[in-house]
Amino acid sequence: MRRTLSLLSVGLLVAACAPAASQATPAPSLTPVPTATATAVPRLWISDAVPTPLRAHALSAGIPTAPAPETATITLDVVSGAEAGASAEDPDLPSAVWVYALVAPFPTLVDELTLAEVRAAWNGEARDSFAGSPLLMSEATLAAFRSVWGEPSTGAIEALPPDAILDAAWAAMPSWAIVPFEDLEPRWKVLAVDGQSPARNDFEAAGYPLSLRFQVSATSTSFAAPLRDGWPATNRDPRKITTLVLTGVTALVRFTAITMNAKGVLYPGRDIRDWLRGADIAHISNEVPFWGGCQPTREPGRLIFCSDPSYIQLLEDIGADVIELSGDHFGDYGPDATTLTIEMYNERGMGYYGGGLDLEDAAEPLFVEHNGNKLALFGCNAKGRGGALAFATERKPGAYPCDLPDMATKIREAVSAGYVVVATFQWHESQTYSPVPFVTQISDFQRMADAGASIVSGSQAHSPQTMEFHDRAFIHYGLGNLFFDQMGDLSGQPESVRDEFLDRYTIYDGRVVSIELLTAKLEDYSRPRPMTADERWEFLARMFTLSGWTDQPTRPSPVPTVTLTPIRLPTGAGTPPAP
Repeated sequence: MRRTLSLLSVGLLVAACAPAASQATPAPSLTPVPTATATAVPRLWISDAVPTPLRAHALSAGIPTAPAPETATITLDVVSGAEAGASAEDPDLPSAVWVYALVAPFPTLVDELTLAEVRAAWNGEARDSFAGSPLLMSEATLAAFRSVWGEPSTGAIEALPPDAILDAAWAAMPSWAIVPFEDLEPRWKVLAVDGQSPARNDFEAAGYPLSLRFQVSATSTSFAAPLRDGWPATNRDPRKITTLVLTGVTALVRFTAITMNAKGVLYPGRDIRDWLRGADIAHISNEVPFWGGCQPTREPGRLIFCSDPSYIQLLEDIGADVIELSGDHFGDYGPDATTLTIEMYNERGMGYYGGGLDLEDAAEPLFVEHNGNKLALFGCNAKGRGGALAFATERKPGAYPCDLPDMATKIREAVSAGYVVVATFQWHESQTYSPVPFVTQISDFQRMADAGASIVSGSQAHSPQTMEFHDRAFIHYGLGNLFFDQMGDLSGQPESVRDEFLDRYTIYDGRVVSIELLTAKLEDYSRPRPMTADERWEFLARMFTLSGWTDQPTRPSPVPTVTLTPIRLPTGAGTPPAP
């Protein structure tokens, strides 16, 4: 539309400069065209492609609207390519970069596609998982991408009201959609395109193929002045993004400790440190106190644990920001060791919660603010008398014994104060390592969600457990181990103890907008590594099926054969540890 407006401006200029004699020649009767003079009345035309928040802002300026671009002195429309770059250079004419996301229902196994694959689907050639599934989007999003990609193939796109897309996608799995960033919510899985995901904090809009520019054009820049006040330059401001990674059991003891002594204190974090260091807030649930002179035991049945103080270098190296103290073994070496451990966290600026120097301190949540987002982390140990050795009292440090009514009250207060609430549990461990939570576990976790927690997560599970969406909350009943020596090579201990979740949450402008399940497998009794594509596919397929979301699908294309390094005990390790 800018070309049309420019041509109109040129035509008016030629007419104004024509010789006076030519004005005596009779001219055909024409419909008057608004001129770019100070006395012209501004009239605004907004393209159907403009997203709702941008449209609402433009209309709030109070400029009379025009029925078509030809009768407008101001237009707002999508631009692309060289046109987009040129438009952005005029500071007097507002423009906005709008970020869209390629999404699918949360229990989708595909993680990433190329732009070529998305464009092929636009042209009616979707393959593999989404073959035969139209891309869902709103009418405005369809109009925007039609402007830059051309007309889609018949049947390739299905346009729906914005508030109907998510439910329609879940009902039609496998399915996918393109939505503007502001419409993200946790039940969507954000699929990376050419390696870029707008849900991640390392995202760069400039190189992302689903970013579009919307531009104001005007016959006079003064006409655009009312639009500039409060103009939304983007729908995804990196200054409003916070990423949080939650993890499962950490216990730097037994054969994990033996391996650290043999291969270096930082060895366990070698392959997944970037996941944690890349998070704005990295959570570690360290169940064990630090204590000088601590030696790792080789006794399979021994369950009284401590970690050498030098091992805190591992937590520093992986960028741990917050430490959960709700673990069973936090009090194993008495109050002095527990107090020393808390002092070590304080010295390093690591916040803690779920435990403390006494009962009052242990009951307090941890409040964290980052990029304008306010988070409140609550944690407790739910094991009753079974966890008494670890519990804090009025005079003793330790883990916080769950007082669910009190936690629910405090959660409601935090939500009312504008906090995104995260509640984590050291719940009863199933000796059968069942992936399915207990009925009472479900009840306790849902109680925290009903109080207003956006995220409820189990820190106790040595084998991963299922997950669910409960109203507006995401509940993950157990993430599995992070740094702990279980390898599934003992009688009664399943291979699944090697499987690990690290859950990455994206909070934007005060709400959870995306969840990414990072998956790892334990090696060498100490070191988690990212799962291979084949391992991840099978693991997620199993967990999504057990969560009641999907039937376990088959892989749509061949998976390369993976050769794993044989697992060996550390030198001198002897008998593997008991669970």
